Amino acid sequence: MYNMIRLIQNENMKIYKRLGTWVMVGLIIFVVIISGLVDKFLLSSNMEGTWQEELQYQSMELEKQINEYESMPMVGNAIKPLKEQLVINEYRIENNVPPVENETIWGFMSSLSDITSFAAVFVIVIGAGIVATEFTTGTIKLLLIRPVNRAKILLSKYIATIIFAIFMLIIMFAGSFVVGSILYGFDRLDLPYLVYSGGEVIERNMITHILSLYGLNSVDMIMMVTFAFMISTVFRNSSLAIGLSLFLMFTGQQMVMLLSEYQWVKYILFANTNLVQYISGTPLVDGMTMTFSITVLIAYFICFVFTSWIIFERRDVAA
Repeated sequence: MYNMIRLIQNENMKIYKRLGTWVMVGLIIFVVIISGLVDKFLLSSNMEGTWQEELQYQSMELEKQINEYESMPMVGNAIKPLKEQLVINEYRIENNVPPVENETIWGFMSSLSDITSFAAVFVIVIGAGIVATEFTTGTIKLLLIRPVNRAKILLSKYIATIIFAIFMLIIMFAGSFVVGSILYGFDRLDLPYLVYSGGEVIERNMITHILSLYGLNSVDMIMMVTFAFMISTVFRNSSLAIGLSLFLMFTGQQMVMLLSEYQWVKYILFANTNLVQYISGTPLVDGMTMTFSITVLIAYFICFVFTSWIIFERRDVAA
């Protein structure tokens, strides 16, 4: 146990002593600040009328889209979220519950949860290089001569990568809270989050919802980092791991949506990484549930980790 802790500490030192790591952290903070300024002074200033009038206009547009979709074949589940949003809009107007998007700290923090993919890019870079770089520089031989088995060395590198991912998420969450509180203050903190469930609109705690958003949005990050870690371990090439991981992360969802009419698509990794669809959206394929997606993700995760471990254990370092 002591050796394992020392190994993790050593890997963390390698990550955080790099100037590039702190440049990544600085870029995350910069993006949060710029997003806040754009949201406050560019987007919000374009709003006209009361929020009730805006929702009424939005509802009219939703009804038009629904009517158009109903006359089109093979629309899939595209029409369902529109109907749900229409019901939520009516609930807000009837019960005087303004949207959190209208200049509140909750609205800003919710919108920032969508840019976890930006932080994922940096974490993938770390995960893709943490093993491959050791082979490229030849320092892997110095690691393997220690009285520690290979599995522990590989595990320490993966844990250090996950710790860095959590660190980046904390930076994003804390940064969005600080910037949001400066720009919007603490008005309307009691606003609930509305969700359509079981044929009715339900009010949920906003803090719990935002925490769940950041947590669920990080699933895609963890899976792609694990994939990049596997590619890095198997091929000893950080460029390949970074390129392939980023390509799949940004195109995987689109490819799955194009194939959403087929039932077998629900077994593809990217159909299940977006767990937010179960709390504020509609499942991509009929019959998909949170439990199903978690089961699929666990299966892929085990496959990625097992492949990394097998290859690393059997690799001839001298070669």
